[in-house]
Amino acid sequence: MTRFADRAHFTVRWLPYQLNPDASKEGVVKIDYYNQKFGAARVAQMIPHMTRTFADEGLQYSVGGLTGNTLDSHRLIAWAEKFGAEKQNALVEELFQNYFCQEKHISDRGVLLAAAVKAVLPDGEAAAVLGDPRAHLQEVQQQLDRARGIGGVPFFTINKSYKLSGAQPPELFEEVFEEICSR
Repeated sequence: MTRFADRAHFTVRWLPYQLNPDASKEGVVKIDYYNQKFGAARVAQMIPHMTRTFADEGLQYSVGGLTGNTLDSHRLIAWAEKFGAEKQNALVEELFQNYFCQEKHISDRGVLLAAAVKAVLPDGEAAAVLGDPRAHLQEVQQQLDRARGIGGVPFFTINKSYKLSGAQPPELFEEVFEEICSR
């Protein structure tokens, strides 16, 4: 996006999608869940690819830790939108770091509150959102209903007409941005 900043305006909006809506908040060991969902052979292929992809961005990928129900993280992200895209992006970035790099369980209320604090969001309000299971629930549920039919994440809708599903190389995004900017 940086390469096209002089020719286009970008707005990133984070919308919820639950890979495993029936998961418990307590969570399960992440690698066990991946093996069960994808099969051990596929996971063995995925890990080196993900490790390289993260390393290319200066990050250390890990399959350690727990995975579980992400509804509370989606409610927190929906709440953070009222503080602007920069704050919401900071929260999402922190949650991604927690989950993919730091082996933290993002269904855990303490982890979610710490992420909000690190994103410089009001911790009292964040605690109130997490303490009220109805806070931002209707909004998130409506967005989840609209997301039905999406088969994988991440899923990108660009300029309301280009749809990209799954992990895509940066070059594909550049092609789409170039096409949009050339119109």
